[in-house]
Amino acid sequence: MENNTTVFHNATQESDGTRMPLKPLEEQVVTILLTLLICGVGISGNIMVVLVVLRTKHMVTPTNCYLVSLAVADLIVLLSAGLPNISDVVAFWIYGYTGCLCITYLQYLGINVSSCSIMAFTVERYIAICHSIKAQFICTVSRAKRIIAGVWVFTSLYCIMWFFLVDTDETTYANGVVVTCGYRVSRTLYMPIYFLDFTLFYVAPLCVALVLYGLIARILFMSPLPSHLNDRAGGGSVHQGQAGNANKSSMGAVFARKQITKMLAVVVALFALLWMPYRTLVVVNSFIDPPYHGPWFLLFCRMCIYTNSAINPIVYNLMSQKFQVKTTEFNTPVCYSVVKDSSHESNEPVTEHEDVGGQTIKRFNIRHKHLTGSHASPDEM
Repeated sequence: MENNTTVFHNATQESDGTRMPLKPLEEQVVTILLTLLICGVGISGNIMVVLVVLRTKHMVTPTNCYLVSLAVADLIVLLSAGLPNISDVVAFWIYGYTGCLCITYLQYLGINVSSCSIMAFTVERYIAICHSIKAQFICTVSRAKRIIAGVWVFTSLYCIMWFFLVDTDETTYANGVVVTCGYRVSRTLYMPIYFLDFTLFYVAPLCVALVLYGLIARILFMSPLPSHLNDRAGGGSVHQGQAGNANKSSMGAVFARKQITKMLAVVVALFALLWMPYRTLVVVNSFIDPPYHGPWFLLFCRMCIYTNSAINPIVYNLMSQKFQVKTTEFNTPVCYSVVKDSSHESNEPVTEHEDVGGQTIKRFNIRHKHLTGSHASPDEM
């Protein structure tokens, strides 16, 4: 992602003794206010996501591990791209050569890790719902941690190239010297890198998400429930009572899966929508000369990127009652007890299951493919 000063760097490389350019006051005020608001909300929200998941044992699930990775990546984006933008808009580049290299590197690291984390939890949801038997062995916390570690190692190595692609530049004006952080060479030489980023970290995750969420929707929302889940016939026998309890538990599991899937689909949709202005601008500027650098549109693109990194915790709170409760009460000790069924005569074990709303219900370990796999990824957030 281009730094604010990159535009000035290209526009003011040479000086003929004129005074240094300053951004309009209204642009400075709007930039500072919006950046402080979005980054403040985003930083506090993403920190809360990390704390809630790590400090609540039963919320350490494969899906939530990917969401923690996403939250950390979003924190890096907000800290390395958002906050430096505030000082940059009023005082140009103040972080020096080392800051130029490190901040640029961290920006791309956070952006790329967030894209990979989104693709990872999309694949995890697909396996958990569409291949629930395999999910018992594939969708585990330990495997999720290994995948996350691989994502961070890969993106860390991939982004090393930015240490060699950016540099600081000094331009002398009649009333001072302006330091900018920008490209080492002509911007046109960076187009292959931008298109590679565009393909790997925007187009590919969205294509994967489109296909997999389509398959998930077909299974979860369009396929009719098994007939025994819709059986409303009553009876006085103990076995019939147990079947009714099992049906209710299975229905609760299906509802929980729908909720978590909807929530993750919203995260993906926001990622696609909020990154579209900047990604589109980069593609368009690759084919026009001179490139379009309207200051207000650039500001809009940056705010969309910061919003994408800040909005996910809000989505979790709006769409997950459990996360909403844990956000407000994660510092309060809560004791959970395993509910045991002492009256059933079936040989099938009973396990504890917590739905999205945080209500504990008993669930018979009935294996229905695509619906309630016994050890599939937990459907809680």
